Amino acid sequence: MIPAGEATTTIEKAETALDSSGTHIPYDCKDTNDVNRAVYQMESCLMDVKQWMSVNKLKLNEGKTEVLNITSPYYKRFNLVQSIRVGGTSVAVSPTARNIGVIFDSTLSMEQQISSICKSSYFHLKNIRAIRKVLTRSETERLVHAFITSRLDLNNALLYGIPQSTLAPLQRIQNMSARLITGARKFDHVTPILYDLHWLPVTHRIHYKSVLLVYKTLHGLGPSYISDMVVVHQPRRSLRSSGDDLLCAPPTRSKAGDRAFYRAAPSLWNQLPADIRHSPSVFIFKSKLKTFLFRTAYSM
Repeated sequence: MIPAGEATTTIEKAETALDSSGTHIPYDCKDTNDVNRAVYQMESCLMDVKQWMSVNKLKLNEGKTEVLNITSPYYKRFNLVQSIRVGGTSVAVSPTARNIGVIFDSTLSMEQQISSICKSSYFHLKNIRAIRKVLTRSETERLVHAFITSRLDLNNALLYGIPQSTLAPLQRIQNMSARLITGARKFDHVTPILYDLHWLPVTHRIHYKSVLLVYKTLHGLGPSYISDMVVVHQPRRSLRSSGDDLLCAPPTRSKAGDRAFYRAAPSLWNQLPADIRHSPSVFIFKSKLKTFLFRTAYSM
């Protein structure tokens, strides 16, 4: 049995915040000295973790370790960290890093992630198009859902709030998929095709995923670290809206802050009609939510 408690104690020495989603080490960096001090403490913490792993016959794989410096595209003041030593290896700061299957970049623009999705989707679309003549519409639709739609929906809640110009390649992928299924021509208007297929556009699929996660969290079906970010609004005095299950949407000071789940999810949730928020089951909630978003997307 590995004494994981010792590892937690070692990490806590660096004044970290531990939760089920990972380990976070907060630092308040106001100048170059603060940055250097933060890097030194992180390197010391990583060295302690490596020693603990070695004692317990585990290995810290420095070769697969990635370091990503995330900052605002308009604020380059603290892009001073060029590398961090992980054990005995110096790991250079990378422009992108992959986590939970998602490619994050230094400004969280998600452009690399979208580019990766489009690349794999185009590959599968080309293969499906090559055999389209021998497939029925139903078979084609199943292949598109298996190889294309699944990629568009994977971790798509992370794409909330990014510019429509950045999301446009994903919408083009969906449009191409719809035309492939129906046999429509390249320049046929795509909105009626998406409507007939009963597909939500990419932006509304992102909203669907975010709000569904909120519903599951409120009903005890979500992870605890998400539950901490979903707080039901409790008015100080009795109001007619007291039983509407509205959520607290904390204020932010930037567009990047508006994209954060603790801000975005309550905003989307509070926009839903009360009868959808009060759905008695996940199945009914999903059905009502899709109908609501479908009517919103196509102005019904």
